[in-house]
Amino acid sequence: MKSFWRGIAIFILGGVLGTGFGVALGFFIFPYVFPPPAAAEQLADAERSNLVASGRFIHANPSDPVHYGKGRVSVYEHTVYLESDFEVGPGPAFHVYLVPKGAIRSSSDLKDVMFVDLGGLRAFKGSQRYVIPAGVNLKDYRSVIIWCERFDVLISPADLTSAVAAR
Repeated sequence: MKSFWRGIAIFILGGVLGTGFGVALGFFIFPYVFPPPAAAEQLADAERSNLVASGRFIHANPSDPVHYGKGRVSVYEHTVYLESDFEVGPGPAFHVYLVPKGAIRSSSDLKDVMFVDLGGLRAFKGSQRYVIPAGVNLKDYRSVIIWCERFDVLISPADLTSAVAAR
């Protein structure tokens, strides 16, 4: 009789653990299978006239096929704008950061660096705008990065070039 109850307990424990694993795996895989549609936010003409800097997202670690990014980013006086050609590999809890350090190429490059979190990434593809908080001096920021907060992983960095230097 003891072995019968032990078998039932193992069966129930296996079912609970299997269900928990399946649900966790489903939450992890969901953004890859069903990514949200591309974003298509626009800037007003008045916002476009105040370009401060621009850059291009890169695939920081080419040996990692999951964490990649590409496309242009424009930084205006009050807005960070991910251009229509922006794209990153899907994942959970991605955020857009303004970072004072340039040439960020790995997650460890962000260690002990203060940054401005502009909010969660709204789509893995397409144009998006993020408001820069009042009081941020854009001259102090040299990068825009896409960061995975859940796993503390760099997804894609973009080094910024001053609009004055680009002219």
